[in-house]
Amino acid sequence: MSDTVLLDVSERVALITLNRPDKLNAFSDEMLMLLVARIDECAARDDVGAVVLTGAGRGFCSGGDVSTMGGEADNRAHVTKEYIWHTIQAFPKRLAHFDKPIIAAVNGVATGGGLDLALACDLRVAAKSARFAETYAKIGLLPGGGGAWFLPHLVGKAWALELLLAADFIDADTALRIGLVNHVYDDDEMLAAARALAHRMAHMPPLSVRLIKRAVNHALNGDMTASFDLISSHIAIAKGGPDHAEAISAFRERREGKYQGY
Repeated sequence: MSDTVLLDVSERVALITLNRPDKLNAFSDEMLMLLVARIDECAARDDVGAVVLTGAGRGFCSGGDVSTMGGEADNRAHVTKEYIWHTIQAFPKRLAHFDKPIIAAVNGVATGGGLDLALACDLRVAAKSARFAETYAKIGLLPGGGGAWFLPHLVGKAWALELLLAADFIDADTALRIGLVNHVYDDDEMLAAARALAHRMAHMPPLSVRLIKRAVNHALNGDMTASFDLISSHIAIAKGGPDHAEAISAFRERREGKYQGY
């Protein structure tokens, strides 16, 4: 198997690393498909409770490899449509049905399709040196990896349009201020901080985590009554399993819970 997307699991946290540092982790088709395969593996593994996605070397991901673009590429409309749908959008569409938390740990640049990868994750943390840009307009394209969907939900219409249409870089502090990232850390502390946050999530009762994530995603697109109805059903399911009783016992006894995941 290719080593362009690495997977390491420790203490219920999976670390997925984009591993093409000589190209600032610009992705190839193979990388995108392997990234989806890594998510599939994390979904299937009981020893994975949360995921951190980061990049090797100096950057998170510089997006699509421009050396494969231009007049020499097969730019027929039906070919492009199928390619965007099945390859470029494969990762965000897979994450839409991934019940475990996933955190993007952004080191260095996250641009274009690389920023879209980070936007598809549940939340983002950044190194102080991180820089973000939606650069599609500069190359006469659109945000095929989900930027036009995720950004308005995260930062509002005005900031989304400025990022997409001006295509300027913003630094980590600006990203924090507008709500693009949750936290900013010193460069040498960022990955450890991201893993610590994922570790806390991974050691919660797994069923509760999965159902909470589903409820939040549903709430973004549904009405209040439907959301309340869904939550009441989720609570009934969670209370009926062994992890709720174990969590209460662990709380009363001031110890770590030992959860079965259902």
